[in-house]
Amino acid sequence: MTAIIDIRDASVYYGTTPALLDVNMTIDSGRFVTIVGPNGGGKTTLFKMLLGLVRPARGSVRVLGRAPGDARLSVGYVAQSPQFDPLFPVRVYDVARMGLIGADNPGRFRNRKSTREKVLAALDAVGLADIENHWFNSLSGGQRQRVLIARALVTAPAILLLDEPTSNVDITAEDKILDVLQQLRNHMTILLITHYPKVASRFLDLVFCVNRTVHLHPPTENIDDALMRHITGLSMPGTFPKPATDSCHV
Repeated sequence: MTAIIDIRDASVYYGTTPALLDVNMTIDSGRFVTIVGPNGGGKTTLFKMLLGLVRPARGSVRVLGRAPGDARLSVGYVAQSPQFDPLFPVRVYDVARMGLIGADNPGRFRNRKSTREKVLAALDAVGLADIENHWFNSLSGGQRQRVLIARALVTAPAILLLDEPTSNVDITAEDKILDVLQQLRNHMTILLITHYPKVASRFLDLVFCVNRTVHLHPPTENIDDALMRHITGLSMPGTFPKPATDSCHV
């Protein structure tokens, strides 16, 4: 496999406050990566660095072999807390179509038939092609989140970044979102930030723990106590807090 993300000795500061320190991360194409860690540990900053929204004070970041800003149009991104005016009248189709704004070759998307095919394909991928004409503000929280995932998919990105995609949705909606991610995992490289054990337990192929520094958790098929403490800050039920013995430490 080919490395699609390559970060070497990268550090990010906000003023004089370190957000990430000496980060090294190599991710091959087609992998599903779960990213966990405490609030304020730098997980969202890591995504911003991959998107070219923040630059490391030192070190290097390559995405698809390019500087992050140059690769931005090949990366789909679903933010943790997108802001939408609930009174703004916009339909599901139009929200998904927003993902085409800023494409590197606008001429590709001027053909209305081509645009419609791309938008409906993205909505179909998240199971919502049948509600393309519904008002976005009439949807449930889980449906809105799936529309936003469709918006990130509409350009057929090579990499999909999802920052807490199951936050503030109910259990049924969470399961539908996880099913969508399960289907997408064979079609692109996915990086998922989560602090929910149920979500993390579905995707344990490659787990990075972020707490200013970044550590690769040892391969596992189940959430162990060290990983649970890094996801939630709490020990597994029936266990007692103890110092972490692997590379994933708080």
